[in-house]
Amino acid sequence: MNILAPISSIMTTEVITVAPKDKLQIVQDIFDDYRIHHLPVLDEEKVVGILSKTDLLYFLKGKSYDKYEEHLNKVRLKNYSVEEIMTSGVATLKPSDFIRTALNIFKENLFHALPVIDDGKLVGIISSQDIIISLANQKAISS
Repeated sequence: MNILAPISSIMTTEVITVAPKDKLQIVQDIFDDYRIHHLPVLDEEKVVGILSKTDLLYFLKGKSYDKYEEHLNKVRLKNYSVEEIMTSGVATLKPSDFIRTALNIFKENLFHALPVIDDGKLVGIISSQDIIISLANQKAISS
């Protein structure tokens, strides 16, 4: 992989998003139905946060454990909204930024996905998984 290639060469462009007011049940359903781990949060087409599967699991599992936990989690999913647990102030990248830039950000931080913004609009998302897939595909081609 050429780490000086633009992020646009490996980013995911078909991005599933949620809104700040969406209930966490919607998020749970998306994570259950698709093989993704990060959801950009959009408010009128502007990225205002990101929510990871880990954030959701921590929110649900971070509560006390008892025989009513499953029922309580169902109640939490229906009553809490995305904005209550999302990460705001999200770092973003441009499609023309180098893959190396994303690698350095992932290396220095504890998150694994970054929204890709062009002219103020979400055009994709780059994740550590995208980089791994790109590396794996390159190895398969060169073997």
